[in-house]
Amino acid sequence: MSNFPWLTVIGLVPLIGAVVVAALPASVADQAKRVALGFSLVTLVLGVAAALQFDTGSTQQFQLSERHEWIPQFGVSYALGVDGLALVMILMALVLLPVCILAAWHDVPEGGAREKNYFALMLSLATFMVGVFAATDVFLFYVFFEAMLIPVYFLIGSFGGPRRQYAAVKFLLFSLAGGLVMLVGVIALYHYGPGGSDGFLVSKLTGLDLPQGAERWMFVAFFFAFAVKAPMWPVHTWLPDAATEAKPATAVLLVGVLDKVGTYGMIRFCLQLFPEASKWATPVVLALAVISVLYGALLAIGQTDLMRLIAYTSVSHFGFIVLGIFAFTTTGGAGSTLYMLNHGFTTAALFLVGAMLVARRGSKRIPDFGGWQRVTPGLAGVFLVSGLAGLALPGLSPFVSEIMVLVGTFQRYRFPAVVATAGIVLAALYILLMYKRMMTGPKPELDGAAVRDITLREKLVVAPILAVLIVLGFYPKPALDLLNPAVKTTLHHVGVSDPAPSSAADGSTK
Repeated sequence: MSNFPWLTVIGLVPLIGAVVVAALPASVADQAKRVALGFSLVTLVLGVAAALQFDTGSTQQFQLSERHEWIPQFGVSYALGVDGLALVMILMALVLLPVCILAAWHDVPEGGAREKNYFALMLSLATFMVGVFAATDVFLFYVFFEAMLIPVYFLIGSFGGPRRQYAAVKFLLFSLAGGLVMLVGVIALYHYGPGGSDGFLVSKLTGLDLPQGAERWMFVAFFFAFAVKAPMWPVHTWLPDAATEAKPATAVLLVGVLDKVGTYGMIRFCLQLFPEASKWATPVVLALAVISVLYGALLAIGQTDLMRLIAYTSVSHFGFIVLGIFAFTTTGGAGSTLYMLNHGFTTAALFLVGAMLVARRGSKRIPDFGGWQRVTPGLAGVFLVSGLAGLALPGLSPFVSEIMVLVGTFQRYRFPAVVATAGIVLAALYILLMYKRMMTGPKPELDGAAVRDITLREKLVVAPILAVLIVLGFYPKPALDLLNPAVKTTLHHVGVSDPAPSSAADGSTK
């Protein structure tokens, strides 16, 4: 096994890129986006190289590990490592980073210092995304968890739409509230842990014999922060505003990657560190997940703003993910982790292709479209495939994960699984109605203005996303081979196993 610090280097390269982009002299400021794209591609190559070092047959929970003392007086270590889930999340982020930079090519038309700052913030965000998924020290995770807020706040507040300041402040307040509550849990966890110079290591805090009351309160503190980040009903209200006002590329990184920290944290910390409390809270969590599925879908149906509609679909999809996590079955867990990956690419496709249409029409309002497939048939086709992925059409990757979540949940909790199935029907409604209103009908009057169909740059943006959705739709095995060991390890820590199948041989009708 190589001792090369892969994870540190992967996180450091975009940070160096951010500094380089921000420091470009005014005479070459127009090269900021090209430099940013170059650094993002280098980071992606390093991420793939690191993934090739990962051994799916290893019995260790974390690989590519690094550990250095940071603040030994407080038990804090600079400790990084990945299991299959963390590796998949990092690779997803690294694939979407150059895609988003390319999609944001004309987001800052005034150029100059603003353009440099915009792309520097995107690169710096990548560093925190890698760090938050790779941290194996609870306090280090918290540092990255909070640090992510800084570039996102400025990306929304400085470069967003007309209500950007309101959306940025609302995002910050919700996230800070969740983070501060979690900090109380982090401190309490260290207090009940073994202490020492490495007392915040996940490996040291796993399997503690915690007092029942303390474990439950710590679970609530962590879960609240992750529910805000996920986002789940009823602490989701920051998301529609943030996703609507942010630039599309920022919305993709926010909803497609950063929000996965919420569900990732539930698996890594809530289930692994507080197994008994996780089982105690399951009925409430499942109820919140089902409400999120139905509430998000119903609100999506009624939206007239395209970007807001896509944001509400994510509330519904995160409900499915949480449902699979707390089903405590191998199938449900594998489905939820695969859903995290699939949702990242589906959301990216919907936001980015939707933004391409909005840029041509000059409006986000769905009623302002109509007959648009006669104007831009290429974009309409890509938008249709993206929408079909959003409703989990068989043959596209979200179908696999959604079915696995529902089947896995049904194995242990039949009623929540049956009720959540209505989300599939509602998804068909909000996607197909949206497409019908925007794309079908007579050709619209455009006052003689020529509208270009999908361009070469836009094809380069959507091609890798659609490729992932199609390939994993037919062959999800590579992703599941990485995710399954992490799921089994988590279930082992929780102390549960799959329910035994009902047998008809003994006359049982269960």
